[in-house]
Amino acid sequence: MSDFHSPLEAFLYWEAKSPNKVFLKQPIDGKELTYTFAEVSEEARKVASCLQGYNLPKRSHVALLSKNCAHWIMADLAIMMAGYVSIPIYPTLNDTSIQQILEHSESKAIIVGKLDDFENQKRGIPNIPIISVGLFGNTEGDNWEAIVESQKPLENIFIPQHDDLHTIIYTSGTTGTPKGVMHSVSNFMVSSRTLVKVFELPNNLRLFSYLPLAHVAERLLINAGVFLGASISFFDTMETFAKDLENTQPHIFFAVPRIWTKFREKILDSIPQKKLSFLLSIPILNTLVKNKLKQKLGLREAVFVVSAAAPIASSLVKWYKKLGVNIQQGYGMTEDCCVSHFNTPQTNKIGTVGKTLIGVQAKLSPEGEICIKNDCLMLGYYKSPEVTAAVFDDEGYLKTGDKGEFDHDGFLSITGRVKDQFKTDKGKYISPSHMELIMSANTDIEQICIVGTGIPQPIALVTLSELGKMKSQELLIASLVETIESMNPTLEKHEKIEKVVVMKEDWSVANGLTTPSLKVKRNAIEKIHQDFYKQWFDNSNTVIFE
Repeated sequence: MSDFHSPLEAFLYWEAKSPNKVFLKQPIDGKELTYTFAEVSEEARKVASCLQGYNLPKRSHVALLSKNCAHWIMADLAIMMAGYVSIPIYPTLNDTSIQQILEHSESKAIIVGKLDDFENQKRGIPNIPIISVGLFGNTEGDNWEAIVESQKPLENIFIPQHDDLHTIIYTSGTTGTPKGVMHSVSNFMVSSRTLVKVFELPNNLRLFSYLPLAHVAERLLINAGVFLGASISFFDTMETFAKDLENTQPHIFFAVPRIWTKFREKILDSIPQKKLSFLLSIPILNTLVKNKLKQKLGLREAVFVVSAAAPIASSLVKWYKKLGVNIQQGYGMTEDCCVSHFNTPQTNKIGTVGKTLIGVQAKLSPEGEICIKNDCLMLGYYKSPEVTAAVFDDEGYLKTGDKGEFDHDGFLSITGRVKDQFKTDKGKYISPSHMELIMSANTDIEQICIVGTGIPQPIALVTLSELGKMKSQELLIASLVETIESMNPTLEKHEKIEKVVVMKEDWSVANGLTTPSLKVKRNAIEKIHQDFYKQWFDNSNTVIFE
């Protein structure tokens, strides 16, 4: 890998070396549009020229609102080429949240790409220049295709320096208002190099980009792909997702635990567990079944399969291992640019998030909080010096907010969130994370939030998976009771789950109960339901339907 100094330099290298190689693949309406490195460069340079034509102040902030698509990558390159700082925004946010980020970040322009609900979202955009992509049905402001048709490509591309601000990433935040995490060009380069080195990634990768590019992990994966001259594919709609993934067969696949749960649901929907276990027990059939399932999942050629962003149940990792899919769990956050801990294909201990990565120093505070120091820690939170100062200790370590334990081999396990602890009315503190992980082994459950403020014992609030929703109430109750009865003997007396409350509504980004990266927003759920805890606790049934 060449020693690039910026993501833009890496792209320009491949543009010069392999101009006619396909870089981006965009399926749309049953067809696949392809863009070579040269074609991407031409479109990005023309959009960069348009951006500069707005006469924005130097190093202005330019927002990017879009689902993952070829134009997201081209827009990001255009913002870099023009010398501006990118402000990526989650494509699922509502108009109020979009307005909040645009105003806080002082964005001077916005590029709008592939979206599901732009009609409602556009109310959140103040009076700033808009470039919108016509391919995806957007008509606001200046038309991307018209710019590509009429503008001259920008010739004097901005060459970023090592310490220049590269992007401000607004965290999806399980609590409070999103914070703008500032990262330099250097931070992104250190992180990408670490990813490539630790996982020994080869040149000419095939990548499938579907997790939000507004999230640091997906952005860094794509950045590492640009380093290596990868081809990057996207999906068209949720209906075509499985087929688009299968057609791509990426070399790296990154997913959050909820997606791994969804994939398992789909498999068990077509092959019930009993039949699957039987087929896997027959030597010759075993290989055929594994290969067919890996082909359908799109993981036939995956050399590196990852779960991160939230804890994954060991039972789920072991289930996939029986299919020949080895999931490596990792740990990182926006603030440390994802360089913290990871399992690798060579050293993988299920139930942990791996060992401390090269170039990282890690320690536990006296309270057990994980603290990290590396060469790509954030520059700080935008316009929030006090909040920034509060997350670093006296030695310059980032306080992650997660609690953890190291085993004798140096593998880190996450034991909970510092702020997720709650106290029952017995005065006992409970960290719910490990209990939620145990419960997540039940395939009838989709999401879990264990609570207990003001009642004697904790109760579990759950939403149902598709498999759970298909069951009769009688069978569902039996399944949930069995889970509680099997897990309670393994818990401390004050941790034992008293009730399971089945929510009538799923928790989603739309109703504000999960983050865009699908983490449960505990505070929001507690705010809605806390008044009912005592009533549910006093109910004579073990399983209660809201």
